[in-house]
Amino acid sequence: MSKSEYLKLADTIAEEIADGTLRPGDRLPPQRSFAYERKIAVSTASRVYAELLRRGLAVGEVGRGTFISGDARRGAAALSEPRAIRIDLEFNYPLLPNQTAIIAKSLNGLEKPAALEIALRQATSVGTPASRSIAAAYLSQGAWSPTPEQLVFTGNGRQSIAAALAAVVPTGGRCGVEALTYPFIKGIAARLGIALVPMAMDEDGVRPDSVEKAHREAHLSAIYIQPAIQNPLGMTMPAARRADLLGVAERLSLPIIEDNVYGFLDDEPPLAALAPDACIFIDSLSKKVAPGLTLGFIVPPHRLRESVITSVRSGGWTASGFAFAAAERMMSDGTIAELARLKRLDARARQKLAIDRLSGFEIQTNGKCYHLWLTLPAHWRSQAFVAAAARRDIALTPSTTFAITPGHAPNAVRLALAAPTIDQLDSGLRTLVALLHGREDDFDSTE
Repeated sequence: MSKSEYLKLADTIAEEIADGTLRPGDRLPPQRSFAYERKIAVSTASRVYAELLRRGLAVGEVGRGTFISGDARRGAAALSEPRAIRIDLEFNYPLLPNQTAIIAKSLNGLEKPAALEIALRQATSVGTPASRSIAAAYLSQGAWSPTPEQLVFTGNGRQSIAAALAAVVPTGGRCGVEALTYPFIKGIAARLGIALVPMAMDEDGVRPDSVEKAHREAHLSAIYIQPAIQNPLGMTMPAARRADLLGVAERLSLPIIEDNVYGFLDDEPPLAALAPDACIFIDSLSKKVAPGLTLGFIVPPHRLRESVITSVRSGGWTASGFAFAAAERMMSDGTIAELARLKRLDARARQKLAIDRLSGFEIQTNGKCYHLWLTLPAHWRSQAFVAAAARRDIALTPSTTFAITPGHAPNAVRLALAAPTIDQLDSGLRTLVALLHGREDDFDSTE
């Protein structure tokens, strides 16, 4: 079958989805059965299924098969935005009840004409000497103290990831990433023309041998990892694994893009403390402060700083002057440090509640973090469970959102614990437990 013919068959399936013949959650037959029904070769059926996965029309769950995606009508695997739902366990931005008053106290006076005039001026990717010094002191952790001359700024963490990727991975190049990882990097890489190569993980994080294998097979330009409070699995990489990973990266001359956005919830120093010449450190204020008032930080090795600056400028990712002014105040007067302290306590309390409520089910998490990974019982599928929860006004994220390889998502969901009140979180967890004890067939999709 020619390329155009297998694409036409994929288009036919897309039309069946669009007209309602196939509905979100429907299971496609095994590829051999599909090939027999359509009178095509099994290899062709495999190409059709791969095309459906690529378009976001279908999702694969390991050991369970291929299903029509819940986002099939859109025809793209785009991430949603926060929506009006009663209990949000999908988006992970911790907002404490009293944090607005704490922030307002720090920013008092910023609205006055003299201060505001400075704050509203155009900013640059390197800020000012004062902002670099304040940020360097704020980011310092244990034995790691970045120099002010290293600092580069962006509007937020996602922009920092994009700038770092663009600086070290050429268009058409490849970057190694954890097999389950921060979902937005998929869209960022696609827009930059970068291919993501999944690297196998275990309970300690990405495996050094998988880095070697990925580089041997795909010739990587860099790797992107989250050593502290990994999203979505929650693990923090232990010291022995860090040393082994850095040894492999050094031997292969691979830059490491280190995403530390959840690092404030743990005490482990960044990888950059051990290998400052190999790591591009990334952080932001979105989790520590609020998504509406953030600033992104990049601490690259000196040899890569100019490339990173060029990426920020060419990408249009420079932060606003107001973000600089607000961040400078909150970093220098201890406001962000206090918010981080309070959120560490809050995360532990929410995690304890979730672990207690989900006792008896298979979960992977870290007692310090704001999310957990729930492996579903065999009688539930990830997409169907998310849909059933949504009908009860609870938003979850299916495993397919985090999987780099289409069709290789485990049967699991991520629960983000940060957004609801404690009472809402308790109520939502109790509802999910009731769903878990039921069966998929017990919950009709039309109810």
